[in-house]
Amino acid sequence: MRKSFLYGAVSTFALVGAATAEVPSVAVDIAPVHSLVARVMEGAGTPNLVVRPGASPHGYSLRPSEAKALQNADVVFWVSEGLTPWLQSSIGSIAPDAKSVELLEAEGATELEFREGAAFEKHGHDEEGHEDHSQDKDEDDHEDHAQDKEEADRDHEDHEGHAHDPHAWLDPENARIWLDVIAADLAAADPENADVYAANATAGKAELDMLIKEINTDLEAVRGTNFVVFHDAYQYFENRFDIAAVGAITLGDASDPSPARVAEIRDKVVELGVTCAFAEPQFNPGLLKSVFQGTDATTGVLDPLGSDLQLGPDLYPQLLRNLARNLATCLK
Repeated sequence: MRKSFLYGAVSTFALVGAATAEVPSVAVDIAPVHSLVARVMEGAGTPNLVVRPGASPHGYSLRPSEAKALQNADVVFWVSEGLTPWLQSSIGSIAPDAKSVELLEAEGATELEFREGAAFEKHGHDEEGHEDHSQDKDEDDHEDHAQDKEEADRDHEDHEGHAHDPHAWLDPENARIWLDVIAADLAAADPENADVYAANATAGKAELDMLIKEINTDLEAVRGTNFVVFHDAYQYFENRFDIAAVGAITLGDASDPSPARVAEIRDKVVELGVTCAFAEPQFNPGLLKSVFQGTDATTGVLDPLGSDLQLGPDLYPQLLRNLARNLATCLK
């Protein structure tokens, strides 16, 4: 019998009895959401993952086995079109009869707008003094601005038409809401196992409550310490746990940052005394080293997808725990 994903508690499905009915075939977009669905389905069945661990979900080509899993699905759980802009059309074309559940649309889920600029500043055109400032720009400044705009356009290309940052699984309060959504949709597709799904969701929410307390404790000593991330993917985690990055080398994974953006980040590192900069396993660490060469910042690694973790119910809480511990270790 498998232990619960926190503190060794016994999995709840044993209390309600093992499921005997034929369960629906379920497909899930990314590994963290797969973990939440696996938690709800525990004792009844196992979901299928569509985007392989560690791969960028923004632009992805399905392998035959993944396309088959999607084609055979009765229910598909996915974060949002902003994260996987190709998935909605794939569901429509190869799994038209599947129940499609876009989790970011769930009632009560927290949605955050995209941040802009290397240091997440807003670039409005109605700010006091903007006219005088624009008159003082020289030709090089205009070129840098054009480079930044072109970079931002590429960064948001995959999210075109979507106002919200899709990395919402990094807020465990969203995960709590999604556990109930997952349980309800599975129960609708499989009424005989409704009690299993409901009990697992309830247990999962209690476990997440404990995880939130654990992470708050881990991060208490480093709140207010400045850091920079490679890819602006963590604001849901930052917002929930009151620990904020002061900038990102790149807003997305569509392109390398412009020289102007790199210079802005380096200036911010010096200005704020940034102590730590975080790479990601999916991207070339050499870029991070080149950006921070000659500064006092040390480097760490953050992984928003849990690419090196074993698939299953344990992945989601371990992903968040790793983020907190890696932050705390580097920032200390």
